[in-house]
Amino acid sequence: MSSAVHSTEEYDMDIRSLSSSHRHPQDAPYVHKVGLPPKQNLFKEFKATVKETFFADDPLRSFKDQPRSKKFILGLQAIFPILEWGRSYSFAKFRGDLIAGLTIASLCIPQDIGYAKLANLDPQYGLYTSFVPPLIYAFMGSSRDIAIGPVAVVSLLLGTLLQSEIADPVANAAEYRRLAFTATFFAGITQVTLGFLRLGFLIDFLSHAAIVGFMGGAAITIALQQLKGFLGIKKFTKKTDVVSVMHSVFASANHGWNWQTIVIGVSLLSFLLFAKYIGKKNKKLFWVPAVGPLISVILSTFFVFITRADKDGVQIVKHIEKGINPPSVNQIYFSGDHLLKGVRIGIVAAMIALTEAIAIGRTFAAMKDYQLDGNKEMVALGTMNIVGSMTSCYVATGSFSRSAVNFMSGCQTAVSNIVMSIVVFLTLQFITPLFKYTPNAVLSAIIISAVIGLVDFDAAYLIWKIDKFDFVACMGAFFGVVFASVEIGLLIAVSISFFKLLLQVTRPRTAILGKLPRTAVYRNILQYPEATKVPGVLIVRVDSAIYFSNSNYIKERILRWLIDEEELVNKSSQPKIQFLIVEMSPVTDIDTSGIHALEELYRSLQKREIQLILANPGPVVIDKLHASDFAQLIGEDKIFLTVANAVAACSPKLVEEV
Repeated sequence: MSSAVHSTEEYDMDIRSLSSSHRHPQDAPYVHKVGLPPKQNLFKEFKATVKETFFADDPLRSFKDQPRSKKFILGLQAIFPILEWGRSYSFAKFRGDLIAGLTIASLCIPQDIGYAKLANLDPQYGLYTSFVPPLIYAFMGSSRDIAIGPVAVVSLLLGTLLQSEIADPVANAAEYRRLAFTATFFAGITQVTLGFLRLGFLIDFLSHAAIVGFMGGAAITIALQQLKGFLGIKKFTKKTDVVSVMHSVFASANHGWNWQTIVIGVSLLSFLLFAKYIGKKNKKLFWVPAVGPLISVILSTFFVFITRADKDGVQIVKHIEKGINPPSVNQIYFSGDHLLKGVRIGIVAAMIALTEAIAIGRTFAAMKDYQLDGNKEMVALGTMNIVGSMTSCYVATGSFSRSAVNFMSGCQTAVSNIVMSIVVFLTLQFITPLFKYTPNAVLSAIIISAVIGLVDFDAAYLIWKIDKFDFVACMGAFFGVVFASVEIGLLIAVSISFFKLLLQVTRPRTAILGKLPRTAVYRNILQYPEATKVPGVLIVRVDSAIYFSNSNYIKERILRWLIDEEELVNKSSQPKIQFLIVEMSPVTDIDTSGIHALEELYRSLQKREIQLILANPGPVVIDKLHASDFAQLIGEDKIFLTVANAVAACSPKLVEEV
């Protein structure tokens, strides 16, 4: 009995005595101290922080050590990338761009007419938007593959937001157009500002899951909106939610549907879907789904013209204004009540357009292994929308479907956009009268076939498998758009993205670490069940920076870990906890609230007769711990480079046993 007591006393002595290399150099290996970073000048530190935040890609690197004339040329090339790649342009590249440009032109012309209707604008405004903006982008954009023009989601968003301000786009057509141009102008200003101030990271706040849900919901909403033209309904709801749309569809079933229109719509939609299927099955036949919409328009227009089906109730496009874009500078609101409305709508449209364009650009840049400068892209997209707003265009951005066709057609540079723009110019000048008898049903079929691809089931399933909270964000955005409105869906998408970010910041992960057998490595015991705890020592890892938003939670969570561990120790008659080691490798930063929380933790542990030990604080953290005198409070000999060193100092014998 006495020998057992004696051994317990010796054990307690071992636990309580912190041995270090400078105390027992002959018994313990050398333990390297945690280094303090060299003191930095405040201005230099601020400059480095600003550079890393806004200029992480070091955009001025190419200007270093260059003569003034060379800097001027490099500056022009930075603004107009065409001056750089244009020097090495060849006929071989032009051949690829010509084929790609003609292919996407055949796709964009019928789509543009349909998308303009989606935005509640006359058909020619869709064509205008595929004439001027692509030309501007070709000179200023850095993506070789992106195809510029109106897109379904932005058209729907713009149409919905504008209609919420001007209820009847037909009766108040001039006022509606002016507000559309104003919104486009301020969308461009927003995009240029974000790019110029290098604030491109702001669009990343809309998570991938939220975008997938929003795009899928918008695609369903767009498809449902096309039932008006697809079924030949004349009186249709102005709301976009699925309940209102389906009620409007079935309410007009007895007297509002036109069977000739339905036949045209179903036949051409089947043809377009079959063309898409052929293109997917055989990549060499990529041009089939690309020219499918134009063939559909030609066939249906010819059919209506020779049968005069328009006299039997088949709704047609009728008149499309001939000629290129008229100037619209004098139509933009720069004062009055509509100014703020235009600014608000423009900012929302700008963010969605940027998100879509940057995502497309990055995807194809990765496939062709070249770098895409996101901030330059924003400036290019913004400039083309500013110029577009002054030339009767509405918000343009990169199109998923057209960019994919552009890529598969073998485009080499942005010249494919110039070719497409020239074809649209020729269409506006000479061909628009031929669209007079084009049935609305074919435009609806073209839009439905185009947006089906935006419903990405595979991406949604992958999100479900990877992160259930992300899936909630995805479904929240999806159902918000489908059952409420585009604005509500967008608000839900942004809100859930921010909520997830706040949750991760305010409730960071913590873990108990154990020692892996036959190693000096300490890992999460939940991930490695074979890892064993060190008797008398609790090792906790904090997986986040410690800020005012989470410092109190981290302190309380560590104390809860300690209470749980003490209960387990008491039940199993193991040695009581004498040391709490906080592994700080993942802690990238700490503020005054975080240090205050550590001080409170230290005082709580003192009352329990438990020593606080820190392992591997980073340069920023250790600097602040010394500046606040917290390192002196707990003792510099309680701060170690590794968890293994800390455990060895707490209890060398236990380490050998474990």
